[in-house]
Amino acid sequence: MTGGGSNTTQSGALGGGLREGGQMTSELVPWTDGAVAREPVRAPAAPVGRLQMGPVPRPAGPYVRFAKPMIDRAVAVVALVLAAVPMLAIAGVVAVSMGRPVLFRQRRVGLDGVEFEVLKFRTMRPDRRSQRLDVIHDRRCTHKSDDDPRHTLIGRFLRRASLDELPQLLNVLRGEMSIVGPRPELVEVVGRYPPGLHQRHHVKPGLTGLWQVSARGSGPMHENGHWDLAYVQRVSLRTDLRIMAMTPAALFGETSGS
Repeated sequence: MTGGGSNTTQSGALGGGLREGGQMTSELVPWTDGAVAREPVRAPAAPVGRLQMGPVPRPAGPYVRFAKPMIDRAVAVVALVLAAVPMLAIAGVVAVSMGRPVLFRQRRVGLDGVEFEVLKFRTMRPDRRSQRLDVIHDRRCTHKSDDDPRHTLIGRFLRRASLDELPQLLNVLRGEMSIVGPRPELVEVVGRYPPGLHQRHHVKPGLTGLWQVSARGSGPMHENGHWDLAYVQRVSLRTDLRIMAMTPAALFGETSGS
């Protein structure tokens, strides 16, 4: 999920374990299971396009296979019930200010590289395709840029508060996403990935994740794949609970991301 600002304190606390050569030790994620934490995590600290990444084991324990999907759906149901009134209000505001459709649908890449349609509240003007784009033309950056002139005033607010992503609870309910995991990326961006970064698709994409609560101010998502690979190697109930607990501070504090 998205937020605003840059939190170097929290980022440093979790990111201090990055070492030369792209090795990330267990100190980076101090709240993981002890049995796993003694093993080093291979994680590049530089942009992924210039790195060679080693193999990352596919999570296959009972938590990932059985407990995590059940927890995801249970949390999604409760969250949808609690957010029903705000979502209806947002839908009304979007419909009045931007017209229909209220939801924006976009192809993203999920578990095992399977494409799915991610859901968001619309934040851009209806005539956005005819507008001249004076920001960076790289799709890896422009689809997340707060400076994109095609966003409406209401749309910018929804994005800063991550309210535009509330419909993704339906993606979780449908089994396409998880509550915690790497953010789903655009199909065309994934097409440019180096081979090692595709290992982030060993798990379902999530509403929030390790990068979102730690290093979201350090650049575009595609240049921070080491956080996603670290999560893949550390996925557990304890890890997910800690990330969920840290998410509100990342959203409403000084953390930023895409």
